[in-house]
Amino acid sequence: MTVAPEPYTISVPQHKIDSLKTKLSLAEFPDELAASEWDLGVPLADMKRLTEAWAKWDWRQAEARLNQVPQFHTPINVDGFGDLDIHFVWQHSEVKNAIPLLFVHGWPGSFIEVFKILPLLSKPGGPAFHVVAPSLPNFGFSEGPKKRGFAAAQYAETCHKLMLSLGYNEYATQGGDWGFTVTRSIGYLYPDHCKASHINMVHAHPPTFKKNPILALQHSLTSYSKKEEDGFKRTKWFSKEGRGYNLTQSTKPQTLAYALNDSPIALLAWIYEKLHDWTDGHPWNDNDILTWISIYQFSRMGPGAAHRIYYEVQHTQAGPGKTTSAETSGYIGVKLGLAYNPKELMVYPKTWCRTLGPVVFESDNDAGGHFYATEQPEWLARDLRAMFGKGGGAFGVVKGKSGYDSDRARL
Repeated sequence: MTVAPEPYTISVPQHKIDSLKTKLSLAEFPDELAASEWDLGVPLADMKRLTEAWAKWDWRQAEARLNQVPQFHTPINVDGFGDLDIHFVWQHSEVKNAIPLLFVHGWPGSFIEVFKILPLLSKPGGPAFHVVAPSLPNFGFSEGPKKRGFAAAQYAETCHKLMLSLGYNEYATQGGDWGFTVTRSIGYLYPDHCKASHINMVHAHPPTFKKNPILALQHSLTSYSKKEEDGFKRTKWFSKEGRGYNLTQSTKPQTLAYALNDSPIALLAWIYEKLHDWTDGHPWNDNDILTWISIYQFSRMGPGAAHRIYYEVQHTQAGPGKTTSAETSGYIGVKLGLAYNPKELMVYPKTWCRTLGPVVFESDNDAGGHFYATEQPEWLARDLRAMFGKGGGAFGVVKGKSGYDSDRARL
């Protein structure tokens, strides 16, 4: 029996807000070396300024702004883990035959990443979308599992069953970061339902003559462009200087959780560093930063729970019903759209990325970083409308739905 989703209103208990304020007032800072820059981590002056701003900042105002976007929650039964209460944004379009779109965030993002594209995707003037953006289990205001083994296939199952529960038997997906892994897993496990995917943060390998003979020939005969050479440099920087967080989160997430749960200063530094380093000069303001961090601070499962996905995915063994990097970075027969951003964490040549599936759309952007929907929402909306619009490579592959379902109109 499918349970109708219920409206969700974010309402953080006052005692959690009071506890945060107390901890911020007691903050003690380390020193820093002379001429310290971002290569050593978040500069001390930035941390002191943001800590002071956070102590004075009004979460209730941010909460009210977040609640202006339609949100819901519903139980999703995940095989072997029982029901999980999943929080999600759900914006219907009134455009006839709008396309159901599952938007999947990553770390250190959340459902807030979808906010800027919502008004761009629901309006007439091209294909419109019904947008569903869940908080992944252990993130934001979703419940998380209580036992081990919840990896990529389970995150995919959660999102897929959520779409089915909302009446979307066919749908498209969009994602970056963990959204790449989860949506690729959905395409691999549920190809009869997931008809097309658009991804940023494209993880791929060089084409081989055995698996990709045409691409391999192109790759062997064509020199790398200046943009592709710059992409290798960005990828090398991330591999050498930016992956420390990943090693910790994929090996000892519980140890890290003690620091992040107890210290909002640790949480602020841990995430703010990524907002700075992973974007293409994005002009973050303090309100944006503090809202972003506070979603983790006040998350249902605690600030340290989101990192468990790193350990579980890293330690997944191949087998039936499972997905590993071999599957998600291999060929999957779902129509595919790719966005190339110069300040993404990994920037590979197109001949590599086209090994992932039947590529029907590509955007080669001159700017942009890891948080595509936040940094360049107009471009992402452009991508989706071009990919699924008339003349686009994914036109007509997803059966659209007309506005609200009659049995859900009361929502």
